[in-house]
Amino acid sequence: MTVGRVSRSGTPAVVAHRGASGSAPEHTLAAYELALAQGADGLECDVRLTSDHHLVCIHDRTIDRTSNGTGIVSEMSLAQLRDYDFGSWHSGTPASVLTLEELLTLALDWRRPVRLFIETKHPVRQGSLVEVKLLEMLRRFSVASPPSADHSRAVVISFSSSGVWRIRRHAPMLPTILLGDTARVLGGSAATAVGATGIGPSIETLRMHPELVDKAAAAGRVTYCWTVDEQVDVQLCADIGVRWIATNHPAQVRDWLVTV
Repeated sequence: MTVGRVSRSGTPAVVAHRGASGSAPEHTLAAYELALAQGADGLECDVRLTSDHHLVCIHDRTIDRTSNGTGIVSEMSLAQLRDYDFGSWHSGTPASVLTLEELLTLALDWRRPVRLFIETKHPVRQGSLVEVKLLEMLRRFSVASPPSADHSRAVVISFSSSGVWRIRRHAPMLPTILLGDTARVLGGSAATAVGATGIGPSIETLRMHPELVDKAAAAGRVTYCWTVDEQVDVQLCADIGVRWIATNHPAQVRDWLVTV
């Protein structure tokens, strides 16, 4: 595992949202490999628990949109999910379901430091078990207790304040980001209450409330903005000091950042 800082200084760092999902099927190995080849500073994934308690990288509650199958993720075993194709719907190339273990291995073995942003989904039938299993895996990969936030290889993000609090309580050195799509949620009190080290507004929220970045910085928090795919929005994020930009098009955003 490579050790070191995981972003360029002076400009926002680029996070591949579900991989390079504008060019490859989301949450597949191909999407993340492409994002890394394109120079992404970070990778974002959503995780859900299977019925046999494996963490898999799937955004939706069901597999209907992103596979050739149908069913609820939490009611299916990993072996059952392996039977479905998660790639052909987008690119015509078959792809297997991706586990978090496989994605962690890819990210930590990459030739340069890359940060993995892991979103826990809520509400889910397993409740807090998703954070429990996530921390178990991060400890197994020796990334649950980084020496500092700047050198952390993993960040846990969530729209669930309870999910963020569980991570902060059991892994206090691990960076966390409270996601939200309103200024009311991200204005300070909620992030403070759960001990989040960053806030995660949508680009729509940030357009209306750019002051959120300065408020977060004054409280010692970074800003992670999602999902930024337009050049004007990349410029806005750079101008107001956003730390991390999540995008479906990492190569394009990196090119735009060269000119800001």
